[in-house]
Amino acid sequence: MSEVRESAVGSAEIDAFARDGAIILRGVIGPDWLGRLAAAIERDIVRPGPFHHGYSAPEGGRFHGNMRLWESDPDFRDYCLHSPLPALAARLLRTDKVNLFYDQLFVKEPGTSQPTRWHNDQPYWPVRGWPVMSFWLALDPVTKESGAVEFVRGSHRWNRWFQAEPFAPGGNIYERNPEYEPMPDLEAERARLDIVSWDMAPGDVLAFHALCVHGAGGNLTGDRRRRGYTVRYCGRDAVYYAGPGSHPGLRNPRLKDGEPLDSEQYPVVWRAA
Repeated sequence: MSEVRESAVGSAEIDAFARDGAIILRGVIGPDWLGRLAAAIERDIVRPGPFHHGYSAPEGGRFHGNMRLWESDPDFRDYCLHSPLPALAARLLRTDKVNLFYDQLFVKEPGTSQPTRWHNDQPYWPVRGWPVMSFWLALDPVTKESGAVEFVRGSHRWNRWFQAEPFAPGGNIYERNPEYEPMPDLEAERARLDIVSWDMAPGDVLAFHALCVHGAGGNLTGDRRRRGYTVRYCGRDAVYYAGPGSHPGLRNPRLKDGEPLDSEQYPVVWRAA
């Protein structure tokens, strides 16, 4: 069931990831994994776990989000630990050790027009260090109309941390971090930015650095879901840091700032032979 596709990441992909901060990997996840994950998503929608963060949009539609699903569901767990992703993360991060950080689910039902605001991920997370990344798996065909993720190419190298903000009305209010800056109005600056996005088929995966600025439109289709399932991984040089603005639900009470991530909550999932 591992369907290891290490060949999906060669020198060209490694160089593009380092340069651009976001790349697409086509057809990495096969139909067996897709079927298991689709069933697991439906289970979570019916009976969501403790980190559920969904909402019904005023204009119609519904968003279902959740995180840390791998800790309670065997299919999510198997995917996070035994899919091709840990080995691919090791290649992209150029590391000899990979920790699972957490997983997250994003389901935009048809007609959910609420966009996902521009942000970079790492300010939300209790982790410091360069080798931190995500894999965003499409379980449905994804287009701009249904909410394709957009990236500002090269923005992971800006060395800018943007203040964590809520993603929807009534969402989490994050503690202000004096080291972070407000997100500028990127919509007003589109003409000068190098923004990239990709149409996706089920099984395609977006790989992106945790400091790469990204966002997504709403799902404006009337008949197509947009199910995205994301797994976050960290390399050897990443350390724990529960600073102001980091999500309380992602913190680890057993770790102190500056310590390696190795723990039950952030297990080691890959090591060099």
